[in-house]
Formats: sequence, structure tokens, C-alpha cells
Amino acid sequence: MRDLRLDAGLTGAELSRLAGMHPSKVSRIEHGVQAPSENDLKVWASVCGVEDRLAELVAAGREVEQTWIEYRRELRLGQKRIQSRALGVYQRADRARIYESLHVPGILQTRGYAVAQFTLHARHHGLPIGDAEAAADIRLGTQRLLYIGSPRFSFLLEANVLHTNVGGVAIMNEQLDFLQHVTGLPGVAFGVLPLGRERTLFPGEGFYLFDDREVRQELWSGAMRTSRPDEIAYFARSFGALHRQAVYGEAARDAIEEARRRLHAR
Repeated sequence: MRDLRLDAGLTGAELSRLAGMHPSKVSRIEHGVQAPSENDLKVWASVCGVEDRLAELVAAGREVEQTWIEYRRELRLGQKRIQSRALGVYQRADRARIYESLHVPGILQTRGYAVAQFTLHARHHGLPIGDAEAAADIRLGTQRLLYIGSPRFSFLLEANVLHTNVGGVAIMNEQLDFLQHVTGLPGVAFGVLPLGRERTLFPGEGFYLFDDREVRQELWSGAMRTSRPDEIAYFARSFGALHRQAVYGEAARDAIEEARRRLHAR
């Protein structure tokens, strides 16, 4: 928005006067503090003489609104509600490519692991602890998709995921057992990026790629979702590069057992 104003040769004060906007609103929009309404975009484009770009600006504004979801706002729905929506995301996909660098992907979690993780989230975000059990039960409902062949799943886990103790030794043993089971499922590719091996692509934040339609990524303070073709192509290329560094089959099962040995050696 600032670039449009500058390209039009206008100062902030001039745009404020011509658009009938308070100067502080112009400043907030240009600094990303306040999202412009579609009417704001229409007025701004008219004042800057770029009415032909209005459709592009409106589409970009909607994309930004959909792309970044703040956890504080999202978590007001409760962890149960958030999990209830996950099943539909998977059901609409023919192929799901999932990379995780920090924790076991939700659809692969045992109940004990899921309860432990939801409890950690509840404590960190000040949510009701009692929701953890119900949220875990809902999350486990998505696991049936692993057995029906739709969508097809490709999982890539950094070895660090296997070594992060969530919930204690007994819960981790059960979780590692289930991951061993998953490595043998038809229609499921399960890869591990081993510790200590020279990397051709650095580890990064986990992401979930559904077909060539949507990518989702969770960060500390929020979540990113986008359907932009250039973003999807970037994550698909990244998944391919990570896939080429991963081990599968017996080597992946060996990595799981190595994590179990370290767990018991602590």
C-alpha cells in the first residue's frame, strides 16, 4: 500500500486528505498494524490512479487474511474444535505430504502422546487442561485414514522427533511401537532423516502439503495456510529434496529403535 502511494507521488498526508482517511489509519495500514477493508482498497486504488489493480489488491488482501492465523485467536475455539476440523482437511486430499522436525505428526500420535502434547499446549497457552483427553480422542479418529488408502501418505520425520521425550518413557515406547507399525502399512511412505548425516537441505519448520492445493505450517505464535501456486511449488520442491536425504524401510525402523535405546539409556 505504501508503494502504491509512493508510486503515485503522494505523501501520507496527501493520501489521507484525498481518501478521507484519518492520518493514523493510513499509517496503521502501511505498517501492517491494521488490515484495510475492501472499501479502503477501492478508495486507495482510486486516489493512487490504479483502479485497474483493484481486483489484484482485493485478492491479495483476502489471501493475507487466510494465510496467517494467530494461535491466540484460533485457540479460543478450544483444542477439541480445532481437532474436529482436521479430519475434513485430510478427507478432501488424494495425497498428503507431511514433514515434521519437532514432534510426531498428529495423525501418527498414540493417545498417550496426544494427551501429553495437548496438556503441554494447554499449560503454555492458558487453556483448560480437561480438554486434552477429548481433543486426543478426536485426533485419533483421523488414524483410520492410514488404512483405507485415501489419501496416500508420505511422512518425513527428522530423527530429532524420535528422540524428543513427550509424556515419559512408557508413552514414548508405545509411540515408537506405533511408528514401527506404520512403516509397514501399504500406501504409506515413512522416512526418517538420520542424525549426523551431511545435509543437502537444512532442517526447517514442519509443513503439511495437501495435493497441489494447499500447504499448512505451524509456528510458535501462529499458523500459515496458503493456496498460492508459487508457495505450493516451493514446499513441494523442498519435500522432494528432504525425501532424497531420508531413509526408509529397515533403515527407518533402525532409526526408531536407536531412539528407543537412547530413551532407556537416560
